[in-house]
Formats: sequence, structure tokens, C-alpha cells
Amino acid sequence: MTEDTAGARPLLAGEQVRLEDHKGRKHLVTLEPGKTFHTHRGGIVLDDLIGQPEGVVVKSTGGVPYLALRPLLSDYVLAMPRGAAVVYPKDTAQILVAADVFPGAHVVEAGAGSGSLTCALLRAVGPEGRVSSYERRDDFAAIARRNVERFFGGPQPTWDLTVGDVVSAPTRPRVDRIVLDMLAPWECVDWAAQALVPGGVLCCYVATTTQLARTVETARAHGGFTEPQASETMVRTWHVEGLAVRPDHRMIGHTGFLVTTRRLAPGVSAPGRRRRPAPGAYGENYDGPRPAGQQVD
Repeated sequence: MTEDTAGARPLLAGEQVRLEDHKGRKHLVTLEPGKTFHTHRGGIVLDDLIGQPEGVVVKSTGGVPYLALRPLLSDYVLAMPRGAAVVYPKDTAQILVAADVFPGAHVVEAGAGSGSLTCALLRAVGPEGRVSSYERRDDFAAIARRNVERFFGGPQPTWDLTVGDVVSAPTRPRVDRIVLDMLAPWECVDWAAQALVPGGVLCCYVATTTQLARTVETARAHGGFTEPQASETMVRTWHVEGLAVRPDHRMIGHTGFLVTTRRLAPGVSAPGRRRRPAPGAYGENYDGPRPAGQQVD
């Protein structure tokens, strides 16, 4: 360590490091003393990285330079072992903001999936908060636990993981936020209304338009929530090189929809919508939940 790197946390044995070559190819590697990480362009002696600051460059035995940095959560999520599909970083960011997850909050999450969203929630609630995760499948819960503990370096005292259905979770004491990443979140709306504090946020992450519609209409028909807001996020990177400035040819398009709504005070009904539904929206061919007082068109 030099004067310029004083105060920097050195890379330690047992930590993960992200190695990136000149073509942008990335590898997530655990620093094990005495080991060599082999690439198609030669091996990298991991002892050469242990004790070094982040941002150093190490060469493989084939002479290819690799930049070494600790992985960001987004790097880890995309490389972690998967059971269920992971929540992409772009959607995780939107969930944290849309659900307004704050330090000290108690958040209930279902299902845990592969643990990607869990990692972000645990960071957001901080050491004074709590995340209670529910996962129906034993195998997915085991993968989620391994991924979360690997990312944080061990068990987290602010995290509970339960194998089971979230609707069996206690509704007292009430929680601040509920995030549902599951096949049929509309089945949990009544339970969420009992479990959330007044003003608390329910955020549902669904993949298809049919799930989106059923979730929105169920929350709307319940009457104990604010008007649901539906959205999706698309991220497009750009190529910037001199005068060549253009969108990249590939982008992360649709991955899922978010539905967010807030719990009203007990006994208070949601105000009626001021706009008239589109003609035929609740016509004779519609067989889903209906807002209070809405008759067949």
C-alpha cells in the first residue's frame, strides 16, 4: 500500500473479485490463497491480488491484462447461481424507490427466488431494519440463503427466511412494506391489507399483462388501497466514441411490470376514480374483479 492508496480496504482472501479484460468480459472469482484462476488467455495467480487495493491490473500468464475490482451488487446478481429467475438490477432499483424502502423499515418479501432482491432490501433497511422473506419451494429457499450469505459474507441478523406461503405470515405487528414477486400476487391482497401499516406500500412484480391486469383490478376492487400505479422499466445503453454517439444495438427490454399501491387507514374506502373507464373496459366479456359500483357496460 502506498500513500495514494492509504485508507483503501485491501482485497482479502475469501473475498470475491471481478476480473475484466480489455473486451469487457467479466469473471467473478473468489480469492483463494495458492490458487490460480484459469482463463482461455492464461492463468491468473490469485496471490498477486490478495492485499492489493481495488482498481489494480494483473496480467495472466498469456500476457492479457485484467482489471480487478470488488463486484457491485449488480455484478453479483447477474453471476449468482439461480433457482428462480433473478430480479434484474433495473427493476430492483425501481422497487426500492417505488416502495420507498427506508433504513429501519420492516419489509416482507415473497418469494425469495434466488435472493437477488433480498440483498438489495437488506442493504436498504440497514442494521436497524428487518427483511422477512417467504419462499414456497425448499430448493429455491436454499439457493437464496446461499446467495445472500455469500454476498454479505455470512448469516444476516436482520433477515428471516421462511419456507411457506406468505399468507400464513402473522399480520401483527404490522409491517412497513410488502414486496410480492410471485405468480398470483392478487391472492395476497386481503392479507397485505391486514399486514400493512396505514400508508404502507404494497409493491408487486409480475411478468405478463394478464397478471398485471388481475393484480391492479384486485387491489382496486378491495377498496382499502390507493389507486394502483403500473409501470415497466427499459434500459438502453449508448455507444460513445468521438463523433460516433448512438444507441447500442442491444438493450434490456421487458423483464416485468411493477404495481404499487398504498394502504389506506382501516375503515376508509378508496376515493372513486374521476375519469370514466374506456368504453367496453368492464363490458360483458370482462370477468375479473370490478371497482365498487362498477356495473357491466
